Amino acid sequence: MSVKAKYQGVLDLGEQLGIKDGNVTVEGDVLKVKGQAATPYEKDLIWDKIKAIGGESPSDIKANITVGDDSVYHRHVVKSGESLSKIAKHYYGDPMKYNAIFEANTNILKNPDVIHPDQVLVIPNK
Repeated sequence: MSVKAKYQGVLDLGEQLGIKDGNVTVEGDVLKVKGQAATPYEKDLIWDKIKAIGGESPSDIKANITVGDDSVYHRHVVKSGESLSKIAKHYYGDPMKYNAIFEANTNILKNPDVIHPDQVLVIPNK
């Protein structure tokens, strides 16, 4: 299997995320991936996918992923049935960090127990 085929899932994820200025080359047995993620969260998703395929320190891929907006961890569009604690668990692994999200969004939220679908919430950096 070629190194590009091995990491096709990473390339597909990059397309799904809309990674800007994407560039993929193969040099010998090493896949070189370059591009710009919108937020640190999207960069983390790319790296998580690379590690899931190639292990913790893969030697057959080199990735240079920059971030367009590092002032926030991510911007989340609320879906029906979500709560701040559910969103906090998704991004931070800890539902009790919901207050950090609430505090970062007091301009649009007045109560941490009331959010609405289609609101765009700032997810602050970890």
